[in-house]
Amino acid sequence: MTDLRDTAPRGARPSRRDVLAGGGFLAAAAGLSLLASGGRAQAAPRPHILYILADDLGFADLGFQGSDIATPTLDRLAAEGARLRDFYVQPMCTPTRAALMTGRYPLRYGLQTGVIPSGARYGLATDEFPLPLALGEAGYRTALVGKWHLGHADRAYWPRRRGFDSFYGPLVGEIDHFQHTAHGVTDWYRDDAPLEEPGYDTELFGAEAARVIGAHDPDTPLFLYLAFTAPHTPYQAPRSYLDRYAHVADPARRAYAAMITAMDTAIGGVIAALEARGMRENTLVLFHSDNGGTRDAMFAGEGAVSGALPPSNAPLRAGKGTLYEGGTRVVALANWPGRIPPGDVEGVMHVVDMLPTLAGFAGASLERSKPLDGQDMRPMLTAGGAGRSGIVYNVEPTQGAVRAGDWKLVWHATLPPRVELFDLATDPDETTDLAGKYPDKVAELQREIVDLARAMEPPLFYEAALSLTLSAPLSTPGPADPGLGGND
Repeated sequence: MTDLRDTAPRGARPSRRDVLAGGGFLAAAAGLSLLASGGRAQAAPRPHILYILADDLGFADLGFQGSDIATPTLDRLAAEGARLRDFYVQPMCTPTRAALMTGRYPLRYGLQTGVIPSGARYGLATDEFPLPLALGEAGYRTALVGKWHLGHADRAYWPRRRGFDSFYGPLVGEIDHFQHTAHGVTDWYRDDAPLEEPGYDTELFGAEAARVIGAHDPDTPLFLYLAFTAPHTPYQAPRSYLDRYAHVADPARRAYAAMITAMDTAIGGVIAALEARGMRENTLVLFHSDNGGTRDAMFAGEGAVSGALPPSNAPLRAGKGTLYEGGTRVVALANWPGRIPPGDVEGVMHVVDMLPTLAGFAGASLERSKPLDGQDMRPMLTAGGAGRSGIVYNVEPTQGAVRAGDWKLVWHATLPPRVELFDLATDPDETTDLAGKYPDKVAELQREIVDLARAMEPPLFYEAALSLTLSAPLSTPGPADPGLGGND
C-alpha cells in the first residue's frame, strides 16, 4: 500500500525546509525583531488559540489527504500551515480528550479504557490541572463550543468547573445531531443550563464559535476549543449537504461525507469571523481527530449501526478502538501565519504534548500540574526541531502498545495472547510482524509495558460497566418466543 505522506498534494509553494532555511522566518518565530528605542529582543505576542477537534474522522477523509470529500477550508489551512504527518492520539474519544486537557496519559488517572458511558457516574479526576484552567490563570478567555465527554453525572466534572468561562453543547459522547438527545434525553447546554433549540449541531457549533469571536475583545487572548460531534454516528446531515453527494450509492457513506463537508463549512465561518475581528493573523489554529475512523461496529457508539462503516483510514491498519496506526495516528494540522512555517512535519507528536506546547506559547504556568507525559513541541513546530523519540499508545489490563524510535510493540495480553513488533520506518501500514525475528526488542518493550501497568490507575470503565450490568432489569423472554416452556 502507498503511504499518503508521499502522495498528498503539496501545492506550488516553498517546502517547509526552504522556509525554515530562511533567517527571516526564524527571526519572526523566535520573536527577535528589535525595538527601535532600546535594541532589545521583543517577545512574540501570545496567540489566540482555536483548537478544533473532529469526532471519529478517518485518516484519509479530507481533501488534502486525497479524498473526494469536499473540504476546501481545511485544505487551505493545511496548504498554508504545517501538516503533522506523525500525530498520535488515544484509540478512543474520552481518553484523547483527557490527554489533551491534562498533558498526561489517561492510564495515570483511570481513563485509559473505553469511553465514559451515558449511564456512568465518573469523570476526569478533579485533582488534575486542566489546560483551560492554566490558560485562564495566564489571562486567557476560555470557551468550549461542542462536545465535552469528560464527565456528566456530577457537576464537579462539567466544563465550567474545569476552567472554561463558557460552554455550549453536549456533555455526553453521542447525540442525535438534530434532536440533541441521548437515549431520548436532551443533552444540550449553555453554560450550566439545559437548552432546547432546533438545528443541526454542526451548524450550531459553527454559529456559536463565530458569535464568541465576534463578541471578544481582541486585546485579550482567547482559547476557543471547538469540539465537533461530526462525523460520529449517527450518520446524519441536512438535505442540502446530502444532495451534494447524491452520486454516492451507499447511504452511510453519503451521510458521512456530507457531515464532513458541513463541518468544513462551519470551520470556514469561524475563520471568517476571526478575519472580520482582526484576530486571524495572531491566531494559532490546530485541527485533528480524536481517534481514527470507525472500522468496527463494536466501537461505533451506543446507537445501532448496520452495514459497512464509511470511514477510511487508508493506508493505515484498522481504526478506532484499536492500538494499530489506523486507530491512533490521525490527520492533523497547525496554522499560525508567520510563526509556523508551511509544509509536512514528519516528527512524532502526541496529543499529550499539546498542554505544555500551548502553555509555552501562552506564557502559562504549569506548576500546579502533576508530572507531565507531554513535551513542549514548539521547537518542532516553529523551527524544525526533532519530534518525540517514543510514545505510549495505551496500557490497560488486557493490552498495551508502545513505540521506541521506529519500533512499535502491540501486546494483546488476553488469552490467547499475541505479541506483534513492527518497524514503522519501513512498514507504516503494519503488515509485517517482526516479533519472531527480534526477540530481544520484544522483551525490552514488554518490560516497558509491564512497568507502566504496575504504575497505572485501575480503569474506571470496568467498575462502571460491571455496576451497570448488575443493576440492569431482569431479562425475560417475549410472549412470542417459542420453546421456552410455554403451553403448546
